[in-house]
Order: sequence, then C-alpha cells, then structure tokens
Amino acid sequence: MGNWIPDDPTMVAQVLSISASYAPPPTAGFVSPMRWGIESEVVERFLAAGVRGDRIAFDRETFTFEFPGSPAALVSEFRKYYGPTMNAFEAAESQGRAAELQSKLESLFVAHNRSPREDLTSIGATYLRVTVSL
Repeated sequence: MGNWIPDDPTMVAQVLSISASYAPPPTAGFVSPMRWGIESEVVERFLAAGVRGDRIAFDRETFTFEFPGSPAALVSEFRKYYGPTMNAFEAAESQGRAAELQSKLESLFVAHNRSPREDLTSIGATYLRVTVSL
C-alpha cells in the first residue's frame, strides 16, 4: 500500500498541513490516515494483527502529479475533488478566508512545480510504500 508521509517536505503532506490549519478539528477519537505513513506505527498495527516484523518492508517512492494546466488550475482541481482540501475550503469560506487559503496553496504548488512550461504542472510527492509478505 502507499501512504502519504506526515511532515514530509513534498507537496501532499504540505497540502494536508495547510488544509488542516483551516478545517475544523477532527472529532474525538479520530485517527488520521496519515499515521499509516509512519513506519513505526505501521509495524505496530501489523504486529498486532499477527504479522511477523520480518514480513513488513518499506520504501519511499515518489508519485509525480502531471497536470495539463497551471499550478493554480491544479489547486482548483484539489479544491473540487480532494477531500481534505474540499473540507478546508468549506471551512475557510465560512470564515471569509478562502482567498487566503487559495493563495497559500497556489504558492505551494508554484514552488514545487518542476515544469518549465506555464501550461503544465509537474509536482513530485513522496509516499511510503508498505509491502507485507504473508
């Protein structure tokens, strides 16, 4: 399985961090899916499920978002289709801060974009690949 890594300097972890600063706090008892990006927690969960530790392997991989448009247009796609960003914008709109959130995300996407073209966005994001052999 592939899991985003909390506090990673690449794009997705930063999107989630920015989004979380606008969204309401999670409900009591909520465990963030980002915890699956922490090797020690993944090992703990699989050990509790009866998987031997020597059967769990990790690799850090990079997924590259290739988008046929500007970084600002990609932010718009995240705003429409990516749950954490959708929630953050909903909360930001109710606080009159949607433009501020849009600006922060656009700055992030521009900073991470590696495409030399204005009409193409290419942004790498690191994730933790977990392989369990049974």
